[in-house]
Formats: sequence, C-alpha cells, structure tokens
Amino acid sequence: MQQICESIMLICFGISWPISVYKSFTSKSTKGKSVVFIFAIIFGYIAGITGKIVGDQINYVLVLYCLNLLFVIVDLVLYFINKKNENKLEAQNKQ
Repeated sequence: MQQICESIMLICFGISWPISVYKSFTSKSTKGKSVVFIFAIIFGYIAGITGKIVGDQINYVLVLYCLNLLFVIVDLVLYFINKKNENKLEAQNKQ
C-alpha cells in the first residue's frame, strides 16, 4: 500500500512537470519561475532516489522519481536558456 500511495503522489507531481517544461519552452520566459525552488525540487528528488537505493527498495516507484527528476532538470535548463535570452534582449533594449 505504501508504494501505491507514493506512486500516486509522484504521478500527481509528475503531471505538473511536463506542463511546466511546455510553458517554459513556449513562453521563452522565466516569469513566475524560481531557480531556488527548482533546485530544491531537484534536491528532494535526489534524496528520494537515494533513499530508495539505500533502503534497497528498487522498484517501479524509483522509475517515477527518475522520470520526475528528468523533467525538472529539463525545466532548469530551459530556465537558464530563457534567462540568458532575456538578459540579451534587455541589454539590446538599453542600447
């Protein structure tokens, strides 16, 4: 039962990450994003993955942790790409 509840939690969180990646990709903006929050989420998923491995609970739930972590990392990369582009545009507008 514990794995089922954990899976449901990860699936619910996991639904939001592809949406966030899509919004970051299409908006090309960092508005509404917090890099500190993204790093905190990454740290949390790494802790969850480490806990599964150390606790010798390697199962399908671990795949959900890894999949969610992958999406959050993609969102982080898009954050830095979008921030770089925003900084370029801002510098051009100042000229």
